[in-house]
Amino acid sequence: MQTGLIHAYLLDGRGAGRRLQWPEVLQWTPEQGRLWLHFDYTDADTRAWIGGAANLDPLVADALLTEETRPRTTSIGDGLLIALRGVNLNPESKPEDMVSIRLWAEETRVISTRRRRLLSINDLCTQLDNGRGPTSSAGLVVAIADLLVWRMSDTVDNFEDVIDELEDRVVGGASANLRLDLAMLRKQTITLRRYLSPQREALARFLGEKLEWISEADRLQLREVSDRLLRHIEDIDAVRERAAVTQEELMSRISEQLNSRMYVLSIIAAIFLPLGFLTGLLGINVGGIPGAENPHAFLIFCVLLVVTVAIQLVVFRWKRWL
Repeated sequence: MQTGLIHAYLLDGRGAGRRLQWPEVLQWTPEQGRLWLHFDYTDADTRAWIGGAANLDPLVADALLTEETRPRTTSIGDGLLIALRGVNLNPESKPEDMVSIRLWAEETRVISTRRRRLLSINDLCTQLDNGRGPTSSAGLVVAIADLLVWRMSDTVDNFEDVIDELEDRVVGGASANLRLDLAMLRKQTITLRRYLSPQREALARFLGEKLEWISEADRLQLREVSDRLLRHIEDIDAVRERAAVTQEELMSRISEQLNSRMYVLSIIAAIFLPLGFLTGLLGINVGGIPGAENPHAFLIFCVLLVVTVAIQLVVFRWKRWL
C-alpha cells in the first residue's frame, strides 16, 4: 500500500481521467494510456518508491524529493523536470508563503510531488472527473501551470485593492498603522515577485523545448499562460512602485508635521527668550535691583514684558515668520 499517493489518474485521451488504486498503478503499462501520479514527497513510502521502483534517473528522483526548489525547467533525455510555484491559498496561510510542485513529465507518464495542498491540483482533478481535462502528458503539465497562474489573479487583485486603500488613507491624513501596512505590502509583493520571475523563465524554457510529445496546441496554450504570468508580474511591480511612492508621501507628510510643530515651538521659545532673560536678570538676589522700593514696580515690569512681546510679534510679522 502506497500511503504517500494522493491520487493517480489514467487519462483516456478525450479529457477524462479514471482514478486508480495503487495495485492498478503497479500493473500499469504505457499501452493503457497516460498516467498521472501525484504524491506527498514527505511520506516514507513515496521516497522509497521514487528512489527505486519508479525507475527514475537519480537526478530526477532527488529533484522530486527535495525540500527547497526554485521554479525551473530542465530537459533530461526525452523528459522534462519542472518545478513550479503557486500562491498559498490554504486557510490561515500567507499568500507570499508560496507552495511548490515538482513534476517529471514523459510522453506516457507524469509524476508530481508536493508537501502542502495545492488548490490548483484540486481544480485539475475536478476537470478530469468531469471530462474537461487535458488529453496528454504535455497538456497535463500546461494545465497545472495554467491553473497555478489563474489562482494568482485574486492575490494580485487584492494587492491592488490594498494599495488603493492605503493611498486613500494617506490622502485622508490617517496615519495609524499606515507605515506597518505599507511595509507588509511591500514585503509580500517582493517575496511573490522573487518566485514569479524565475517561473516565467521556466515556462519560457518549457515552451522552447523541441520534444515530439509537446503539441503545437500545448505550446499555444503555454504561451498564453506565460503572457498572463507576465501581466501579473507587471501588476505586482506597479503595486511595489505605488507602495514606495505612498511610503515616500507618508514620510513627507510626517516630516511636514514635525517641522510645523518644531516651528511653533521655535516661535514660542523666541518669544519667551527675552522674557526669561529679563525675569532672570531681575530675579537675582543682590542689592541694587531697580524698583525694589517702588510699590508700582511689579506692575510697571509686567507692562514692560507685554510691550516686549508686542514688539516681538510685530517684528515676526514683518519678517513673515508668522
